[in-house]
Amino acid sequence: MRLIIAEKPSLARAIADALPGSGQRLDGAIACGDTTVTWCLGHLLEQAAPEVYDPADKQWRLDRLPIVPGTWKLAPRAKARGQLAVIRKLIKRASEVVHAGDPDREGQLLVQEVIEYLNYRGPVSRLLISDLNRPAVTRALSRLKSNAEFQPLFQAAQARSRADWLYGINLTRAWTLTGRQAGHDGVLSVGRVQTPVLGLIVRRDNAIRDFAPYPFYPLWVDLQVAQGQLRAWWVPGERQPLDDQGRLLERAPADTLAAKLPGAEGRLAKLEQSEKRQNAPLPYSLSALQVDAARRFGLSAQTVLDVCQRLYEQHKLITYPRSDCRYLPEEHLPLAQKSLAGACRNDETLAGWLAGADFSLRSKAWNDKQVGAHHALAPTGKPADFSALSNIDDQVFRLIVRNVMAQFYPVLRTFEVKAEFHLLNEAFRARGQSVLAPGWKPLFTTKEDAPPLPPLTQNEPCRALNAGVEEKETRPPEPFTDASMIKAMMNIGRYVEDPEVRRTLRDTDGLGTEATRAGIIETLVQRGYLVRKQKALRATRLGTALISALPNAVSTPERTALWEQRLSAIAEQSDSAPAFQQALIEDLHGLLKQSDAGRLRSSLQTAQGETAAPVKRTTRTRKSGTGSKSTPRRKSTTARKTTRKS
Repeated sequence: MRLIIAEKPSLARAIADALPGSGQRLDGAIACGDTTVTWCLGHLLEQAAPEVYDPADKQWRLDRLPIVPGTWKLAPRAKARGQLAVIRKLIKRASEVVHAGDPDREGQLLVQEVIEYLNYRGPVSRLLISDLNRPAVTRALSRLKSNAEFQPLFQAAQARSRADWLYGINLTRAWTLTGRQAGHDGVLSVGRVQTPVLGLIVRRDNAIRDFAPYPFYPLWVDLQVAQGQLRAWWVPGERQPLDDQGRLLERAPADTLAAKLPGAEGRLAKLEQSEKRQNAPLPYSLSALQVDAARRFGLSAQTVLDVCQRLYEQHKLITYPRSDCRYLPEEHLPLAQKSLAGACRNDETLAGWLAGADFSLRSKAWNDKQVGAHHALAPTGKPADFSALSNIDDQVFRLIVRNVMAQFYPVLRTFEVKAEFHLLNEAFRARGQSVLAPGWKPLFTTKEDAPPLPPLTQNEPCRALNAGVEEKETRPPEPFTDASMIKAMMNIGRYVEDPEVRRTLRDTDGLGTEATRAGIIETLVQRGYLVRKQKALRATRLGTALISALPNAVSTPERTALWEQRLSAIAEQSDSAPAFQQALIEDLHGLLKQSDAGRLRSSLQTAQGETAAPVKRTTRTRKSGTGSKSTPRRKSTTARKTTRKS
């Protein structure tokens, strides 16, 4: 008997439907001739508790740390014992096993650890499925690989699981016990990904709380040129009182110049004109989709993941969603028109998009070299029954279809102009953009970044018609939202302070994975470290106190981003799991020495008098800096009304 072990029941049903003959439903399995398909229910096994290795570790004690197992053990999850018993019975009769976990690191671990736990010693094949529709599953069944090819991926996943256990068990016990000494009654959970995420939010909240706004004074001038009018902005020279972003900090020089400008003659001193060609955004990875859906519809990252799982498993409208890739296999290109036609069949808006597509075009999205275990999210081609979709299911599905459809639209062509005018021995700059060919842009938005300027000629004369000074105020950084938090986790190198580590990190290194990022945010909310205030993610007093009490190395992203890099190296066979674990154990010894009840007590007491409430917001009219710098050469904390930038 051939036994196929799927990661979840929905995948098992899709596999059984693609096998010859009709399937016979069994307890926890489906029999299809000489093949039986069974399934896991997520992780059936978990790392054994500390007391399994040594009963003395059932009691939490600082003098027992760090706890490091000699020989690692797994234990059945309480709710999984029944299904594990089904697989145990079937695997004893199997002459061949097919591993059908999801095509990623965690999917490799989830099924293979069950096969090894049950001591199966026969041949194991690997089935990789990213699309649950029958033709795609049938093709995958004809392309089985040896599971031995994926042993490095399993070793990386196993190393991740063991490292998370070592890190979480030891640091959580250490700081919980320290918390008790400091008077806190409850578990203080520490994790190698969740804690740096919390640290990012706490530090952002602190920056908002401590931000000291100061005023600055932009000066505009309306200019008459040969073929129309435009507005330009003064570029103050270095002799003026400026902050580090070149903003004017005193109003008097601007007022003096504004009074002289009306009627002044000048010329166009510098002119840069260029045509820009912009390709369509690539199809979505899960994280990229979570960012866009949060911005457009206010959906949490977890909600988007849940929607994608429904669209994949229940409705079979999209391909495997937990993907970190934004490219599609080249073999999918000839099938794209058919799959998009199916996806658009029952909706006028989508049908309109389809009518405008040119399927003779080929974008850079079709690239086998960029596709690993997964490819980008794409519609399967099954016609959607929109009456059966919820509103948010509909919204997310349209985003996925749109980004694939955009690959068959022409490039966006724009004409960009940058102009510098000289009047009264001062420089004034203007920029504009006009659309030459909208290409794919109407599928996304018709908003332009900058209005067009009238036609201009180098050295042509200009005359000032009017001028004015606006009074504005710097703004604090924005609090994290689900969208910006997911984006930060994707691009964690931007938040790494150590320049050497930043250079080491690759563009693809991040906090967590596509499959775990949404859950990390929700875990922090559930544990009382974060709250949602409207769309913002804010740290609670407990979350703030925990970060204040932890060593900086635990709450900053450098360590875990480098972990992910080493795990990838293990999967690529350029690093070893034992070396990775040994380095972690050495690290743990140093971190445990830094648990300090006095420091934690002080952090908890300080947090009692603080909240994560945002600072008073100002009415603004233009985006005036990121707020990352709050100390100019000359600073005023007087609150002032701001105005809108044209």
